[in-house]
Amino acid sequence: MLSARPVLRTAARTATIAARSSLRVARPTLLTAQRFASAKAAPTEVSSILEDRIRGVSEEANLNETGRVLSVGDGIARIYGLNNIQAEELVEFSSGAKGMALNLEADQVGVVLFGSDRLVKEGETVKRTGQIVSVPIGPELLGRVVDGLGNPIDGKGPIKAAAYSRAQVKAPGILPRRSVHEPMQTEEIVSCLRCRWSKEITVAQLVQTLEQHDALKYSVIVAATASEAAPLQYIAPFTACAIGEWFRDNGRHALIVYDDLSKQAVAYRQLSLLLRRPPGREAYPGDVFYLHSRLLERAAKMSDAYGGGSLTALPVIETQGGDVSAYIPTNVISITDGQIFLEAELFYKGIRPAINVGLSVSRVGSAAQVKAMKQVAGSLKLFLAQYREVAAFAQFGSDLDASTKQTLNRGERLTQLLKQKQYNPLAAEEQVPLIFAGVNGFLDNVALDRIGEFEEAFLGHLKSNETGILDAIKTKGELSKDELEKLRKVTEEFVASF
Repeated sequence: MLSARPVLRTAARTATIAARSSLRVARPTLLTAQRFASAKAAPTEVSSILEDRIRGVSEEANLNETGRVLSVGDGIARIYGLNNIQAEELVEFSSGAKGMALNLEADQVGVVLFGSDRLVKEGETVKRTGQIVSVPIGPELLGRVVDGLGNPIDGKGPIKAAAYSRAQVKAPGILPRRSVHEPMQTEEIVSCLRCRWSKEITVAQLVQTLEQHDALKYSVIVAATASEAAPLQYIAPFTACAIGEWFRDNGRHALIVYDDLSKQAVAYRQLSLLLRRPPGREAYPGDVFYLHSRLLERAAKMSDAYGGGSLTALPVIETQGGDVSAYIPTNVISITDGQIFLEAELFYKGIRPAINVGLSVSRVGSAAQVKAMKQVAGSLKLFLAQYREVAAFAQFGSDLDASTKQTLNRGERLTQLLKQKQYNPLAAEEQVPLIFAGVNGFLDNVALDRIGEFEEAFLGHLKSNETGILDAIKTKGELSKDELEKLRKVTEEFVASF
């Protein structure tokens, strides 16, 4: 028994040593396997491997000039590649669809589509065009209806424009401009109207109205209707402005009406949210002010050294419940030279144009008025504001003094006098005598329902018998002391015989 114990101990030790040696051999194998597994799961190492492989492929596929669609939806396509693309550059898909690059990110490009996204598929090839959004300009567009990219949509054939311009260009600087010093009532005006967010039938009615009054021949309509994609609604104002700038830069006078910029802001908000840009107030992007400022600053009166042309902008803003303190209205008000506030309540009362005198402001003052208008209408706005205030309190009381009754009486007749029939504008030389008669109390004894009849008869009398007064206003833009006295005498005699 004594001789057997060492043998057993030796065998046990041998088994223990063998087991330990087997564990020592197995541990490095397990650790190596664990390290390999962790290497497969590490995202940084995997991404570096993929980047190396993609770089090798990109050299073959030329991803500097082309790209592949990663995802598409809601009018937005995300593209991998296009490394050399510029902001707002046009891109073309293999399916024929077109878009504009708005988001230039580190690993992909956000492209907004000019049309339906159903034509674009994931994995589709995209290529650069090398062109920033450009539109046709020149006199060839007069009398035409185009879309947001300047393509004709009126069925009159292609536009053979001699020149093209970028839709978004830098506004003129300070030195090329001239301060506002003349009214916008010259005979040579090219009206570049832009209609957006309207039904197509509304655009057709506008075209028909312009044709009936022989005004389409000097007008251009850039239409982005409610059925159009948001990128076209966003770019349409810039297209219209580029068309108008050609006339301005060639020494002519152009008027552009944006109808309306609040809808353009909504379209830009939609694009920005889909592109995952950070939202700000009312979910608008932070640069929505710059969106409108860079557009409206392009409207300018050029100095004589730069041709003396002008581009006058009339941006339309829709308010919610008449709230002019909302985000977009206050932005545009702070950019423009004044505002005309149209009130629905006045419209339904038959006061058209339904201008709220109290909220309508001009920051240019009388600098843009002819002197004759300043002579006769200097106190008109103040009087109308006082009339509105007195009329609001007069409905609660019956005992009114003579001064208040006179204010109400004259205010009613001035309001009736300022009503204007649709599509029936008056020249400045026709407005001055009528306002002179109303402000100076010559209409106080004329029946309210005969004010319209008085306007037609009085203007007819002046055109037939007193052309000297009208010619003086038209040619000189002002009335001398003797001419004012003559106008007073003529008005008094006509009212007495009316």
